[in-house]
Amino acid sequence: MENLWRAATGQDPNPDDYKGIEFWAGPERAGWLTKQGDYIKSWRRRWFILKQGKLLWFKDPASVNRGSTPRGVVSVGDCLTVKGAEDIVNKAFAFELSTRDSTMYFVADTEKEKEDWINSIGRSIVQHSRSVTDSEVVDYDSKSR
Repeated sequence: MENLWRAATGQDPNPDDYKGIEFWAGPERAGWLTKQGDYIKSWRRRWFILKQGKLLWFKDPASVNRGSTPRGVVSVGDCLTVKGAEDIVNKAFAFELSTRDSTMYFVADTEKEKEDWINSIGRSIVQHSRSVTDSEVVDYDSKSR
Protein backbone atom coordinates (compact mmCIF):
# COMPACT_ATOMS: atom_id res chain seq x y z
CA MET A 1 0.00 0.00 0.00
CA GLU A 2 2.77 2.41 0.93
CA ASN A 3 4.56 1.69 -2.39
CA LEU A 4 1.39 2.59 -4.31
CA TRP A 5 1.09 5.83 -2.35
CA ARG A 6 4.74 6.70 -3.01
CA ALA A 7 4.37 6.02 -6.74
CA ALA A 8 1.10 7.95 -7.01
CA THR A 9 2.50 11.01 -5.22
CA GLY A 10 5.84 10.96 -7.04
CA GLN A 11 7.84 10.44 -3.86
CA ASP A 12 10.21 7.86 -5.32
CA PRO A 13 13.56 9.45 -6.15
CA ASN A 14 14.63 10.04 -9.72
CA PRO A 15 17.05 7.27 -10.79
CA ASP A 16 19.37 9.99 -12.14
CA ASP A 17 19.85 11.14 -8.52
CA TYR A 18 21.77 7.96 -7.66
CA LYS A 19 22.91 6.71 -11.07
CA GLY A 20 26.40 5.21 -11.00
CA ILE A 21 26.58 4.97 -7.21
CA GLU A 22 27.13 1.45 -5.92
CA PHE A 23 25.31 2.17 -2.66
CA TRP A 24 25.06 -1.55 -1.84
CA ALA A 25 28.85 -1.88 -1.35
CA GLY A 26 31.42 -0.03 0.76
CA PRO A 27 29.51 3.00 2.06
CA GLU A 28 31.34 5.86 3.78
CA ARG A 29 28.77 5.57 6.59
CA ALA A 30 25.69 3.42 7.09
CA GLY A 31 23.26 2.99 9.94
CA TRP A 32 19.83 3.50 11.43
CA LEU A 33 18.34 6.97 11.81
CA THR A 34 14.80 8.08 12.46
CA LYS A 35 13.67 10.59 9.85
CA GLN A 36 10.76 12.97 9.91
CA GLY A 37 8.55 12.62 6.84
CA ASP A 38 8.50 15.39 4.24
CA TYR A 39 4.73 15.61 3.89
CA ILE A 40 3.27 13.63 6.76
CA LYS A 41 5.36 14.74 9.73
CA SER A 42 5.54 11.31 11.36
CA TRP A 43 8.88 9.78 12.36
CA ARG A 44 10.09 6.59 10.66
CA ARG A 45 13.16 4.51 11.29
CA ARG A 46 15.17 4.04 8.09
CA TRP A 47 18.52 2.59 7.06
CA PHE A 48 20.79 5.38 5.75
CA ILE A 49 23.82 5.16 3.51
CA LEU A 50 26.28 7.97 2.78
CA LYS A 51 28.31 7.39 -0.35
CA GLN A 52 29.88 9.53 -3.06
CA GLY A 53 28.16 12.72 -2.00
CA LYS A 54 24.69 11.18 -1.69
CA LEU A 55 22.66 10.41 1.42
CA LEU A 56 20.28 7.58 0.53
CA TRP A 57 17.70 5.86 2.68
CA PHE A 58 15.96 2.51 2.60
CA LYS A 59 13.35 0.68 4.65
CA ASP A 60 15.98 -1.62 6.20
CA PRO A 61 19.47 -3.00 5.46
CA ALA A 62 17.99 -6.18 3.94
CA SER A 63 16.38 -4.05 1.20
CA VAL A 64 19.76 -2.70 0.02
CA ASN A 65 21.05 -4.53 -3.02
CA ARG A 66 22.09 -3.90 -6.62
CA GLY A 67 18.49 -3.85 -7.85
CA SER A 68 16.90 -1.87 -5.03
CA THR A 69 15.45 1.63 -5.24
CA PRO A 70 16.17 4.05 -2.39
CA ARG A 71 13.19 5.58 -0.61
CA GLY A 72 14.96 8.91 -0.86
CA VAL A 73 18.19 10.59 -1.96
CA VAL A 74 19.79 13.90 -1.02
CA SER A 75 22.83 15.27 -2.78
CA VAL A 76 25.05 16.62 0.00
CA GLY A 77 26.60 19.05 -2.48
CA ASP A 78 23.26 20.89 -2.34
CA CYS A 79 23.30 21.04 1.46
CA LEU A 80 24.17 24.22 3.29
CA THR A 81 24.35 23.03 6.91
CA VAL A 82 24.22 19.98 9.11
CA LYS A 83 23.86 20.65 12.84
CA GLY A 84 22.20 19.58 16.06
CA ALA A 85 18.45 20.19 16.33
CA GLU A 86 17.35 18.87 19.72
CA ASP A 87 15.76 22.21 20.64
CA ILE A 88 13.84 22.45 17.37
CA VAL A 89 12.24 18.99 17.32
CA ASN A 90 12.37 18.44 21.08
CA LYS A 91 14.09 15.05 20.76
CA ALA A 92 17.44 13.87 22.09
CA PHE A 93 20.16 13.16 19.50
CA ALA A 94 18.34 15.12 16.77
CA PHE A 95 20.07 16.90 13.91
CA GLU A 96 19.03 18.78 10.79
CA LEU A 97 20.26 18.87 7.23
CA SER A 98 19.40 22.05 5.31
CA THR A 99 19.34 22.87 1.61
CA ARG A 100 18.19 26.11 -0.02
CA ASP A 101 14.71 24.64 -0.38
CA SER A 102 14.12 22.50 2.69
CA THR A 103 15.27 21.25 6.06
CA MET A 104 15.16 17.59 7.03
CA TYR A 105 15.25 16.31 10.59
CA PHE A 106 16.84 13.09 11.84
CA VAL A 107 17.25 11.39 15.21
CA ALA A 108 20.19 9.10 15.98
CA ASP A 109 20.18 6.42 18.67
CA THR A 110 23.02 7.95 20.72
CA GLU A 111 24.92 11.23 21.06
CA LYS A 112 28.02 9.59 19.54
CA GLU A 113 26.07 8.38 16.49
CA LYS A 114 24.58 11.86 16.06
CA GLU A 115 28.04 13.45 16.16
CA ASP A 116 29.45 10.78 13.80
CA TRP A 117 26.67 11.41 11.26
CA ILE A 118 27.07 15.20 11.51
CA ASN A 119 30.85 14.89 11.02
CA SER A 120 30.55 12.46 8.10
CA ILE A 121 27.87 14.50 6.33
CA GLY A 122 29.79 17.71 7.02
CA ARG A 123 32.97 16.29 5.46
CA SER A 124 30.96 15.10 2.48
CA ILE A 125 29.36 18.54 2.05
CA VAL A 126 32.81 20.12 1.90
CA GLN A 127 34.12 17.48 -0.53
CA HIS A 128 31.13 17.66 -2.89
CA SER A 129 30.10 21.30 -2.74
CA ARG A 130 30.53 23.26 -5.91
CA SER A 131 34.01 24.74 -5.90
CA VAL A 132 35.01 27.96 -7.56
CA THR A 133 36.50 27.30 -10.98
CA ASP A 134 39.36 29.22 -12.55
CA SER A 135 36.98 30.86 -15.01
CA GLU A 136 35.05 32.41 -12.13
CA VAL A 137 38.09 33.99 -10.52
CA VAL A 138 38.67 37.55 -11.63
CA ASP A 139 42.21 38.83 -11.35
CA TYR A 140 41.71 42.60 -11.14
CA ASP A 141 45.46 43.30 -11.15
CA SER A 142 45.87 41.88 -14.66
CA LYS A 143 42.93 43.83 -16.14
CA SER A 144 43.89 46.73 -18.36
CA ARG A 145 42.96 50.15 -17.00
